[in-house]
Amino acid sequence: MLIVTGASKGLGRAIANRFVELGETVVGLARNPVEAPFEIIGCDVADYTAVRGVATDVRKRKVPVTGLINAAGTASMNLAVTTPEHITRRLIEVNLLGTIFSCQNFAPLLMRQNAGAIINFSTIAVALGIKGESVYVASKAGVEGFSRAFAREMADFNIRVNCVAPGPIKTDLLRGVTDRQIDDIVQQQILRTVFEPQAVVDIVELLVSDKAAHLTGEVLHVGGA
Repeated sequence: MLIVTGASKGLGRAIANRFVELGETVVGLARNPVEAPFEIIGCDVADYTAVRGVATDVRKRKVPVTGLINAAGTASMNLAVTTPEHITRRLIEVNLLGTIFSCQNFAPLLMRQNAGAIINFSTIAVALGIKGESVYVASKAGVEGFSRAFAREMADFNIRVNCVAPGPIKTDLLRGVTDRQIDDIVQQQILRTVFEPQAVVDIVELLVSDKAAHLTGEVLHVGGA
């Protein structure tokens, strides 16, 4: 069984769909559940109690959990000094705390199998230091630091922890971002393109598979930083 957060739309939905196609059982988490070819449970990853409740439910099913993919996230392009407090808090709560809460509660289920893979999500904006994304970058830089340290903690349990840091992807997260802003980011990447979700899905599939058995504690930049 794979756990995928942010599974109702965008990148999380694309990832979950791919693993369903591969024959995996997927349990998705989303604030607003929708119809899908896999189970989606209503859960805000920024709510520790809610995440713990889902993890408890999954544990009671006594089905081996071999993967956790933390695709839930939110973004906002604002200069730091003009970012409202509620947006600042939401970016940190969803992106950083949501990732940590999911790892804290679901990793023990992988530890019972003494195997598995955890994939967290950052952004290429961390490496590039994109102007106008200071708070978003801070939330994702925290995810990168956490992932590196968590990889060391999980190594004794044969669990790999890696971080994927994409450039702009054609998902709902780009809604509200102007073409000029997107182009400014793309021009700083090595590969100057906006990616389809499937490009990232392919990388996640690789990281979960045995082909990446010796890769952990890494941050992979999709687009090149």
